[in-house]
Amino acid sequence: MTTSVDKVPEGPGPSGTVSPHHPIRAIPVRHYGRWVSAVVVVGILAALGAAFAGGKITWSTTREFLFNADIMAGAGNTLFISVASMVLGLVLGVTAAVMRMSGNPVMSGVAWLYIWIFRGTPVIVQLLIWWNLALVFPTMFGQDTNKVITPLVAALLGLGINEGAYMAEIVRAGIQSVDEGQTEASHALGMSKGQTMRRIVLPQAMRVIVPPTGNEFINMLKTSSLAFVVTYPEVMLKVQDVYTNNLAVMELLFVACFWYLVLTTVFSIGQFYLERRYARGSSRNLPPTPLQKIKANLFSLRTPGGAL
Repeated sequence: MTTSVDKVPEGPGPSGTVSPHHPIRAIPVRHYGRWVSAVVVVGILAALGAAFAGGKITWSTTREFLFNADIMAGAGNTLFISVASMVLGLVLGVTAAVMRMSGNPVMSGVAWLYIWIFRGTPVIVQLLIWWNLALVFPTMFGQDTNKVITPLVAALLGLGINEGAYMAEIVRAGIQSVDEGQTEASHALGMSKGQTMRRIVLPQAMRVIVPPTGNEFINMLKTSSLAFVVTYPEVMLKVQDVYTNNLAVMELLFVACFWYLVLTTVFSIGQFYLERRYARGSSRNLPPTPLQKIKANLFSLRTPGGAL
């Protein structure tokens, strides 16, 4: 914070006497623009709150269905399909990244084609293609394709394979961030390419891979709402089933928002601490935790005298 300083100069005064020493008194500079902008923001938020409070929304209905058993089961299904799809995406992403960096042109070309197709087409289209796969392959593994491609399988393949294309680029960027000298040193020690990748490159690349991977998982939690098109019973489909019957559309959409916010908040906190852990080897000062930020902001509001 910029401060102005009041200081009584030392040395002979007007009458030839020496002025006594006075400690420097720092006076904080007043940032009136911050307070004005804060008032404006609070006013806008208050206006929005009043609009929603006075609108045609029956908040008692929202509270009634907030912990409805079916909707909570849908939230559990959302969490399950998100985690399962992310695991599949990670496996495919690491595989595709290694293939794309391979010296074999066939392997590299196949990886590039996979990334190009699945990053270049909408997720909802991919989900519908998997859901209607029986139109291309009537039977799979000796069974009717419609029995093999259940809503869960269609959602898992659609979300997981699409996520793998994005993870491939994230992993590739992480691998390329590791200095080539590390690879050369490991080869000099007699390690194979596979051992070098597993023991040397990937552990160091994790610092670059983890932050965008966390963001991808948060995004996956929200993207899983598209699984309703293949009738997978995630939270959005459960909400739709309820408001189709009672016509409380906005009330139930707020219920869905509540559960998505709960899930994303929990995993955002986990992402923060995971990033903080991997930053220990590269950052001299670790980023402050949320509690430390709150304490710092509270103390910054205090004047030098200690009063608010």
